[in-house]
Order: sequence, then structure tokens, then C-alpha cells
Amino acid sequence: MNSKKNRIGIFGAGGWGTSLAALLSNNHHSVTLWTHEEDVNQEINQYHTNSTYIKGVELPQSLASTLNPADLNDSDMIVIAIPTQYIRETITKYDIKLENKIVASVAKGIEKNTYFRVSEILNDVAGISAEQYVILTGPSHAEEVSRNLATTVVAGSASHSSAVMVQHTFTTPNFRVYTTDDVIGCEVGGSLKNVIAIAAGIIDGLQMGDNTKAALITRGLAEMSRLGVALGANPQTFSGLSGLGDLYVTCSSKFSRNRFVGEEIGRGKKISQITNEMKMIAEGVTTTKSAHFLALKHNVELPIVNQVYKILFEEVAPLDALRKLMTRETKREWW
Repeated sequence: MNSKKNRIGIFGAGGWGTSLAALLSNNHHSVTLWTHEEDVNQEINQYHTNSTYIKGVELPQSLASTLNPADLNDSDMIVIAIPTQYIRETITKYDIKLENKIVASVAKGIEKNTYFRVSEILNDVAGISAEQYVILTGPSHAEEVSRNLATTVVAGSASHSSAVMVQHTFTTPNFRVYTTDDVIGCEVGGSLKNVIAIAAGIIDGLQMGDNTKAALITRGLAEMSRLGVALGANPQTFSGLSGLGDLYVTCSSKFSRNRFVGEEIGRGKKISQITNEMKMIAEGVTTTKSAHFLALKHNVELPIVNQVYKILFEEVAPLDALRKLMTRETKREWW
């Protein structure tokens, strides 16, 4: 673990941003957490809790929250914990200064319309270079990290030194960080696992069996890898923390918002009703549409993703989608 202590600014005080802010504060870094919600800001600073997004967790006294993004300008490192679909809007609206800093993203998704991954969004809107950018991803529900349960993730960057800086900054006895240079693989894995998790939730809502869910996870992993390789990823990445690890936890955990969305669909609810009733965002809904069209653009076959797209946006019945998947032309497992 690194003895150097950094000034860290975190954009986004949702469950994940708040949990990481607490982890970093407890790791003796100076942390400022930005939120646009006045009630959340007041509660963090006055009561040292964030009951809106992470209930029952006492936050460190040293953790400061702010409504002013300029308060983060002097940070050594910036953490992006904003939902993917709001990153461009937030950085543009508040003229956030990211030059000459390590920028670590914990967002998981593909931007609508542009079909950009987070690294591409940040490069496009703020000129963030590959050497500045680090993705921190893996099987890591905020609810468990905030309670110091053992968690392992991976930091991915084109720059080994940037990845190592993030690794040392975040590592604690209960939060272990590995490194990789495969940013594309990490971003594709972290994004598509949310789509597959919606499908896993549908299976749970329909009360299908373990066989069905195991098949879904396995073939979903194949689709994640297929698209990732088409975009330039290392196929080995998908057997690691940002691939199989994150896919497993998101498809099986009670904390998974994307699995919850699917479960509600399997029980007969419409997607509009489900999302309207949720406080937090399920990234997989929008990413399903982005992944569907990204696959068409690159001529990559993603049968599960395509059927989830049809369920969400074309009102295909879940059982009809499952039947379509099961009656496709038979083929070799690896192709």
C-alpha cells in the first residue's frame, strides 16, 4: 500500500461515489465529494450519512461534500462516479477542469447516440488522454464496499504508472486492486454485464431454473467477449474481474439494480413503470440500446443482447424472446 496521500475529488454522490469517498477518506486521503443535490450535500456534511443512496452507513468525519465543482479543481486525482449518460452533460455544464490530472472512472455504460465508451466520452468532451485515464471496475457492489467486505477490482489504463497510482491510492486491507492495460476490455465487460443482468433478472422473475441462468451467464460472457474483441480488446480480459467476476455478481446479487429491473419485467411490469419508480439508475437499460446498435455497426452477433433490446424497446414478451433464443440454428460452441 502507498504511503503517499492524495487530494481526491469525486464527481457523483450516489451509492458508489459515496462508498469510494468513504474508503479513500479512511485510507487517509483528502477527499471532496461533489453532488448537485442540496439535501444530500447537507446530510453528508452535517450528519455524515447519505441515507438517499447508501442507508445505514456512517461516513468519515473527514469527508467533505460540496455543491461547487470548482472545489475539486486542486485535486491530484478526479474520480468520475456519474452515470454514463450524464457524464458529457455534467462536464460541459459545470466546465469541470480535468487537465493534468489522473481521471479514474467507475461508471459502466455505453453512451446513447454516439455509442462511446466512457474513455471516448471523456476524450471527446474534455480532451482526456489515454495516459491520464484509468477505469476502475470489477465485482464491487457499493453496499458491500461501504461495509468493508472483502472486494477485488481491476484498474485499467494505457499508462502503467497511472494504473499503479490508482491501485496504490485505492488499495486497503479489504479492497484489493489489480492492474491491466486493456481499457477496452474492461469498459465493454463493465457495460455489457448490465445488459446480461437484466436478462438474468427476467429469468428470476419468470421463475426459470438454475440451468437457464447458468446458460445465460455463460453465453452472455461469450457475447461480451465477442463484441470486445471486435473493438480491440484482449479476449483474456473477459475471464477476469471486469468480465466474469462482474458478470457473476451483477446477475446474482440482491443489490443489482439491473437484475432487479429484469426481475420486475419477468413478473409482468413495463419498463417505463419500473424506471419511474426507481431512485437510482439502472445503466443497463440505455446500454442495451447502445450495445444493440454498436453490434450492428461492427457486424457482431449478440443474440441475448438483441432479445433484451426487443423486450425493453419493442415490447416482445419475455417468453417469446427466450423461445427465439432456444430455437436458433444450432452451431459449435466456439465460433
